Amino acid sequence: MKRRTWLLSALGATGALVVGWGLMPQRSRTGSAELMLPIDGAVALNGWIQIAKDGSVLLAMPRSEMGQGVHTSLAMLVAEELDVSLDKVRLVPAARDSIYGNVAMIQGTLPFHPLDSEEGQETTAVKVGEWIVGKVARELGIQATGGSSTIADLWGPLRWAAAAARASLVQAAAKAWQVSAGDIQVKQGVMQSGSHSAHYGEFNAQAAGTVPGQVQPKARADWRLIGQATQRTDIPAKVTGQAMFGLDVRLPGQLFAAVRMCPMLGGSVASINDKDALALPGVSQRVSLDAWGGGTAGFAVVGQTTWHARQGAQAVKVEWQAPAQLLDSQNIQAQLTQALDTDKGFAFYEKGNARQAEAAALKRLSASYHAPYLAHATMEPMNCTARVQEGRVEVWAPTQVPEMVREMAAKVAKVPLEQVTVHVTLLGGGFGRRLEIDFVGQAVQVAMACNGQPVQLSWSREEDTQHDFYRPMHVAQLNAGMDAQGQVTSLRIQSAGDAISPRWMARAVPMLSGPIDMPDKTTAEGLFDLPYGFANQEMRHVATQSGVPVGFWRSVGHSHNAFFSESFMDELAHATQQDPLAFRMSLLQRAPRYAAVLQLAAREAGWGQALPAGRARGLALHESFGSIVAQVAEVSLTAGRIHVHRVVCAIDCGTVVNPETIKQQMESSIVFGLSAALYGKIDIVGSTVKQGNFTDYPMLTLHQAPVVETHIITSTRAPGGVGEPAVPPIAPAVSNALFMLNGQRQRSLPLKA
Repeated sequence: MKRRTWLLSALGATGALVVGWGLMPQRSRTGSAELMLPIDGAVALNGWIQIAKDGSVLLAMPRSEMGQGVHTSLAMLVAEELDVSLDKVRLVPAARDSIYGNVAMIQGTLPFHPLDSEEGQETTAVKVGEWIVGKVARELGIQATGGSSTIADLWGPLRWAAAAARASLVQAAAKAWQVSAGDIQVKQGVMQSGSHSAHYGEFNAQAAGTVPGQVQPKARADWRLIGQATQRTDIPAKVTGQAMFGLDVRLPGQLFAAVRMCPMLGGSVASINDKDALALPGVSQRVSLDAWGGGTAGFAVVGQTTWHARQGAQAVKVEWQAPAQLLDSQNIQAQLTQALDTDKGFAFYEKGNARQAEAAALKRLSASYHAPYLAHATMEPMNCTARVQEGRVEVWAPTQVPEMVREMAAKVAKVPLEQVTVHVTLLGGGFGRRLEIDFVGQAVQVAMACNGQPVQLSWSREEDTQHDFYRPMHVAQLNAGMDAQGQVTSLRIQSAGDAISPRWMARAVPMLSGPIDMPDKTTAEGLFDLPYGFANQEMRHVATQSGVPVGFWRSVGHSHNAFFSESFMDELAHATQQDPLAFRMSLLQRAPRYAAVLQLAAREAGWGQALPAGRARGLALHESFGSIVAQVAEVSLTAGRIHVHRVVCAIDCGTVVNPETIKQQMESSIVFGLSAALYGKIDIVGSTVKQGNFTDYPMLTLHQAPVVETHIITSTRAPGGVGEPAVPPIAPAVSNALFMLNGQRQRSLPLKA
């Protein structure tokens, strides 16, 4: 088989999205010391850890920081194992190697049902899938920050690497002092034995190249830092303005560029007149832009400052060429609804015989749900700084995929990969938008026209909103059957909408450019893997191709599928005349972790207790990215507006590294999800996105934000994700509360008062 054919066949077999390097044991992910280039005289002990002369620790960092706090949490893992204070750990960019790949993100792409897998019914299929995806991942060599996977992925490798480094240092000291390694005590990076005392830096050279014997990370009972509330290390620099985001990059001789793209998605330039623009002070040139990375064609204007560049871009007279097919979101919704009537969907999960049970049911319930297109609306718009000089390319980018940035830069500039250097800045929000590399291709193309001068290309808020890779529009039909006792005997779900993974791979992975189709877990996650113990279940998805550019949006398919499933669960509770909490609990007998999270949220929210007049509570339970979240929303309707007063959130995310980060991410996710639930909608008419700025695509403001209380389940399981799992439950929790207020069931987002 041809390499491409084999890769696509493997992908189709697992329904997987490839975003990483392959599966490997933790021990093999410590890597060789040769991977880390010497920095400030430090000595590398493996592929992750260097020890400086002063005893401080340098940690190779392959993950992007976009506000989720992972740089602090990962440093905590290393500080714990090496017994140093957190301020002794410094982050340095990781090299290019498979040990830095995102294994957890790969594993998270495999579709399986959590309850069945615990009983071993799908163990073989999952293992085979892991092997195939791992092999494909090694072939492609892509790494990414996403899928709430950073801590889950590096939980093992970083602790092993730090434990191995410590063992090597202790062994070197023991040899020099002629004592047993077991006689050496370590505290705050200082090794002591009798009259001997030295910090790590004094034995870094001797420890290099040693192979320690049996190495084990610390036992939980010995942890002093993991699990403790810890201030994030990135906050001081952000408060003082020293932090370097993409838009903060300033280089000698730097120019600035502003983009204008065809307002019609997929359109192009028909004719252009830049005479007036080039006559403006501070404007130097106009550069045509190709549709790199699946983007839309247009042009950029270069100037002395961003203001000059934007003034020049607006002064260009241009006529646009419409795409061959005009897109309309209302028509797309009608097409998706029509697709629900077919039996062509891919069956992600089947248990028993849902159709037969439904046909035999005494009573049936059916409901249709809809979720619109959504933009990412990161606070820092798309931007990238690039310099192309003497056959080399240097890029400064706020990105979630540095190696894909490297490949895009090499492709545009037509240079070998080895001639491209990528600097990853802090990200002013990612949410999946910076898994795309369209803006990088633009920046490199502009830099090629700037004769070696660096140029910072940036988008306006309007360009950002109108040329996003949107969360897909999805629809779902949910059907249930009930017996004479009012028990639900079947649950059947059919959904329809664009699949993200094949579209993303076609534009983001150069070797796979072209049409790709495969079953995509992201379309159905949160529907096929429900924890509820219905005897008969069927879940199918019809993958469509609307033509609208779609991409990964924070919590991906879970973001809309949780609204569908948890709203319908409330409908079933009402239809069977049961309390929503009691109804769910009756179906969670085989899922004690889920039941515990739901009970915790309900108890802390005062479920069943009286509320002030005009208020009601709604709840929702959902699992995503290895973590289970339950939320209870307290809601009122005031002057024709929805007011969410309080959200009580409970989470089981396995082992907790930094509880402060978890609380922050729960609050962040709830505000993010509420913005979408109350306001989020992208309308497309004639291939043109109608929304442009926060005036017509609003975010939740401070005075609209609810009080958020977070409660964390104590667990000894490996860590799960935190950055996304609190987004999915908030929309159904609020929607269910609204039903309690006015008796009106809302089956479409955004919610209406």
